[in-house]
Amino acid sequence: MPAQLPADLGFSGLRIHHPLRRDDVFDEITVFLGASYFRAVGLGQIYGLSARGLAIDTGLAKAEEFPLFREFWIEKPAKTSSALTVYALLDSPSVTGAYRFVLHPGLNLTIDVTSHVYFRRVVERLGLAPLTSMYFHGENSSRHVDDFRPEVHDSDGLLLARSNGEWVWRPLNNPKLLRVSVFKENKPTGFGLWNRDRNFDHYQDLEARYNDRPSLWIEAVGDWGGGSVYLIEIPSDAEKYDNVVAFWVPDFQTGEGKDYSFSYRMHFTKVEVHDTQLAYVKATRTGSLPTESLNIDAQRKFVVEFASPLLESLSEKAKIEADVSASSGKISNVVVQKNYITGEWRLSFEVAPEKDRDPVELRALLKSDDKQISETWVYQWNIK
Repeated sequence: MPAQLPADLGFSGLRIHHPLRRDDVFDEITVFLGASYFRAVGLGQIYGLSARGLAIDTGLAKAEEFPLFREFWIEKPAKTSSALTVYALLDSPSVTGAYRFVLHPGLNLTIDVTSHVYFRRVVERLGLAPLTSMYFHGENSSRHVDDFRPEVHDSDGLLLARSNGEWVWRPLNNPKLLRVSVFKENKPTGFGLWNRDRNFDHYQDLEARYNDRPSLWIEAVGDWGGGSVYLIEIPSDAEKYDNVVAFWVPDFQTGEGKDYSFSYRMHFTKVEVHDTQLAYVKATRTGSLPTESLNIDAQRKFVVEFASPLLESLSEKAKIEADVSASSGKISNVVVQKNYITGEWRLSFEVAPEKDRDPVELRALLKSDDKQISETWVYQWNIK
């Protein structure tokens, strides 16, 4: 490194290294690179989905605004410190903001984020704690992809912990048209884009190693108040494109002279985050049903696998029921049975759609003695 760097050198971002495996080997754990994007990893993980400082007007019928981190400051840690603090100045035509990131490296890397944003003008859709990922195809894909790999994605679902104690799992899609899903919430516990499938055999990719890419959980700190979690899915014809975005939109009126503070903790992890008292969704599969009609709105079958130690311990004769509903169409042939191969419990059902009612929003959960014993599975079926 030269003794004195030129004043006009410029920079594209910064990379942070820390010894995770050995004291004499510094592994790259975080990178801030491009606009307000950054990525991080824990032990045994490789880079996957990205985070951003802020999202502005994402998914609207106009150009998205991309704020950028113009300057960084790094606080020199003490020799005994286990954390690193990074400050960043965010700027864009609509906002400016000060950010504080406290990195805690380890098996699961966490980042404590504190931010104060100042508005120069009204922002139509303000996205806090935005996450950006890729879903090309997977076990629930309805479109054929000529690929030797069964699945290709950085994330396979949106996980949401609601203030009423409900946990919601929404499998991701690569839709034919832009899709926006909105989950209204008051004082959320957290949300994240998850990569639940850790089985290499489901990916077969020795280079991309999608099974080793982290999930990212956003833990709300303080009172976030009312707002909505937005999930935006964009049609994609290649895995090189990030086509999934999730963020929190607060019920806050922006505008010139207004300011807003928020804090959250980020967990880059391969470990499941869910209510251990509830079964979680292990897999979602879907396929068309044979029909004599040429109607493209033919019936479709859905198969959802639920897993938990409690479910695995139950006899196949246990009385487990399903509560299944749809925004439109008719549900039939609802079956709940134990998968004697895996020990998980399988819910299967069929849906006959109504004409010109696209998409169909589906919802399902498992119950025992009228008590919910699973996450709530929600799904958007894009018929056309």
